Amino acid sequence: MDQPAVFQDLKGASVYITGGGSGVGASLTDGFMAQGANVAFIGRSDASAFVEEMRTKHGRAPLFMQGDMTDTELLHATMQKAAEAHGPIKVLINNAANDQRHSLEETTSDFWDWMIEVNLKAYYFACQEAARQMENGGSIINFSSISYMMGNAGYPIYTTSNAGITGMTRSLARELGPKGIRVNALAPGWVLTQKQMDMWATPEDLAAHLDRQCLKEHLKPDDMIGPTLFLASDASRAMTGQCMVADGGVVVTG
Repeated sequence: MDQPAVFQDLKGASVYITGGGSGVGASLTDGFMAQGANVAFIGRSDASAFVEEMRTKHGRAPLFMQGDMTDTELLHATMQKAAEAHGPIKVLINNAANDQRHSLEETTSDFWDWMIEVNLKAYYFACQEAARQMENGGSIINFSSISYMMGNAGYPIYTTSNAGITGMTRSLARELGPKGIRVNALAPGWVLTQKQMDMWATPEDLAAHLDRQCLKEHLKPDDMIGPTLFLASDASRAMTGQCMVADGGVVVTG
């Protein structure tokens, strides 16, 4: 996808993305590299092939570190390694999440803990390390979801986590503002990654969701690049503590 805007201040910026090797995260890695940013990312699965794809496309490779971001010590170590390679992190994008379907009845305590660790705890501790590195300001972007705004059933711990992400974003924006660090959330609609198509997207559900959208076109991973670049860039320098929706017009805010 050709990007419609160039954000000059992102050239050379040190960017760290969780889950930056697949789905929406891979599109974000590609998008920031196209802006000239230096990207590092963590992911559980081997992303070597994607790294080589980026090297071929952009003439340089992102820094990939394989690991589980719910291991806080490991997460912080990879963020410090990113700083060693690219300079202190200027932009943190908490993107990785898991929307595994579940019901209240079947939920166990262990499953609750795992879902919260993936979808909320890892975000919090990534923010902690990023804030340590952002001595001269920076931008933190926490991916949330419109799922909790819609009151969706079928994954209550996931929606709980995303509501928590928005609350955390607002509190950290207040706490970190004096350091020049902006903290915003981005709430996508239903973005049709390959995982969504393989596991959840039935023709009936797709049709019903599209009917709720103002814009009658399903969202693709690349549709999240522009909003994320905007929040990362000084183009949004007056924005912090906000939850910006990019969903094709399903929910309304304000």
